[in-house]
Amino acid sequence: MTSQPSGVRPVLALVLLTALNFLNYIDRYILAGVQPLVQDEFHKSNAEIGLLTSAFLICYMIASPATSWLGDRYSRRNIIILGAIIWSLATLMTALTRDYTTMLIRHTVVGIGEATFVAIAPAYLSDLFPIERRGRILSIFYMAIPIGAALGYIIGGQLGPRYGWRMPFYVCAAPGVLIAFLLFFLRDPARGAFDPAPHPDEQNLLSHPLQLVSALARNRAFLTATLGMTMYTFAIGGMSTWMPTFFLRERGIPLGRGTLIFGGISVVTGFVGTFIGGWWGDYWLRRDHRAYYILSAWSMALCAPFAVLSVFGPRWLMFPAITLALFCLFLNTGPMNTAIVNSVDAHIRSTAVAIQIFIIHLFGDATSPTIIGAIADRSSLAYGFVPAFATIALAALVLFYGARYAPRLTSKAEVQGAR
Repeated sequence: MTSQPSGVRPVLALVLLTALNFLNYIDRYILAGVQPLVQDEFHKSNAEIGLLTSAFLICYMIASPATSWLGDRYSRRNIIILGAIIWSLATLMTALTRDYTTMLIRHTVVGIGEATFVAIAPAYLSDLFPIERRGRILSIFYMAIPIGAALGYIIGGQLGPRYGWRMPFYVCAAPGVLIAFLLFFLRDPARGAFDPAPHPDEQNLLSHPLQLVSALARNRAFLTATLGMTMYTFAIGGMSTWMPTFFLRERGIPLGRGTLIFGGISVVTGFVGTFIGGWWGDYWLRRDHRAYYILSAWSMALCAPFAVLSVFGPRWLMFPAITLALFCLFLNTGPMNTAIVNSVDAHIRSTAVAIQIFIIHLFGDATSPTIIGAIADRSSLAYGFVPAFATIALAALVLFYGARYAPRLTSKAEVQGAR
């Protein structure tokens, strides 16, 4: 077993990075929780309000390759700390926002801060734990996504109507700075600590960006996982942005109650689904190297009909259908992200994840909130969700196909034991 260098505490790193991811998604989804209040104050259309989320994601996906290129060369810990401080300060500055343009700029700056974290943290954690435990470890890290997003809805939906939509942004600014300070107690782990030694050509790819992109384009395990994740991101990004507004305007559910119920469902299904998906994927991987792909494909296939029922079904079935749809979606989170991490060499992992982030947001949730808002302006939010339902079903087909390219994984310990 490869030992970690002095000063690297795997469990502490997992706890701190998961907490930071948790705050990351609270901040990201506070806006969705107060979105109708912002829209009323600034007198903007659905498409213009959807552009706030799209602008954040466009900046985030453009900044991710640059920050991750640095992450594959320099201290990942220091880059993560800097990013946490940037996005926390941008969150605090929201309290001073008095017009739509300033709000748009502020949301863009948050994207720069988050880009320094989301692509680098999974690679950092992958170098702290062996291959056979990565699904479980990354499922814990990604469990913060649904729970943080749900609390963003709840905090925004509960505080916004009582104290104004700016108050939730005040509340969520300070914790990110505190965690950034605690990260100074960690050090960077060795890259590829639990992976087999890379081929020299792969290790040199970082010095040749075009060759790196070309190598990833030929990596079908990486490509199919990324395409499936893109469709997943399109659907969940668009629906999560607009669902509280859907409850208010098309189901007559008050904003505070709608965000509380939806947030509560997201917390429970996110925790249970992500936890089960990570452990199930690791268990299944012992018997079938395609496990992460197949489990993710089935979760998307089962999600699609429940998602349709949640919007077009009878009113009494709406929340049960949402519960089942979200559970199926979150079951996919750990396995799919682990499949992407494992499909590339450790020395190019941050950069590869950043390219994947660029793709999934460019064709995923950077456009879906605006598309859904534009359709809603012409018809209704229910019909605006139709493209999201279609991409969920297509994601299942892509992942079933991609299972044939799943890599056969070997840890460094197994390679050394065979010698």
